[in-house]
Amino acid sequence: MPAATSSSRIAAAVERRFGAALEVPKLPHLDALAALAERSVCRRYKPDPMPKEVLRLLCASALAAPTKSDLQQASIVRLADPARRAAVCALLPKSPWLAQAPEILVFCADGYRLRRLFARATAQFPNEHLDAFFNAAVDAAIALSAFVSAAELAGLGSCPISQIRDHVEAIDALLELPEWVVPVAGLALGYPEAKEPPSARLALSATVHTDRYDTGAIERELDAYDARRGKDWSADKVKQYSRPWRADFGAYVERKRYRLV
Repeated sequence: MPAATSSSRIAAAVERRFGAALEVPKLPHLDALAALAERSVCRRYKPDPMPKEVLRLLCASALAAPTKSDLQQASIVRLADPARRAAVCALLPKSPWLAQAPEILVFCADGYRLRRLFARATAQFPNEHLDAFFNAAVDAAIALSAFVSAAELAGLGSCPISQIRDHVEAIDALLELPEWVVPVAGLALGYPEAKEPPSARLALSATVHTDRYDTGAIERELDAYDARRGKDWSADKVKQYSRPWRADFGAYVERKRYRLV
């Protein structure tokens, strides 16, 4: 059989993920878009170590992503020390695969550098309110997303780890994070032994709106989506979030000297 074209790969991946066909326009770099459309989580890695130059290139690619007002409020902490790696993995016993990942990174919202600029200028920082934390957290999330995409294009597999916020005080201490630096998510990284099947997503009609937010779109989509997933996704998410999660996170963020009002 002839090899699939980039256009056909994208079309197949989009239909599999979103449940509807998509006309793929002629664009440059469709091979890269195909890789991103087919991306899935990786929790099984080959033991091959990550070349230092590859990791630095991925970090550079991630930190080249957009950042609020050029403030550059994202930082990446690589866990290289075996004892620190083991301590982090021990906090997450429900993810035993994590210990086998060649690399573990932690993406942080980093307001420390900005405060240092003001301290060096002996100037008062006038923006201690929720938006300051929001800006830094969004910067970290954008960098994480850019890293995941860059890793995929480089032939690597990755898996974000929000669970680190379940143990945020312990993670904070292990990484020796200064004030105004908050862990947002971890990331496991390596050459994939195998990837998980791509997960279906809600239809674009329910998540992409024009001019106004269409609340009826989600009502029209949910039953069809549950059927397409082959399980009751709606009930599963209600069950998952029917207990308090990380209710102390706001207090931790305030202890890092952010104000949330």
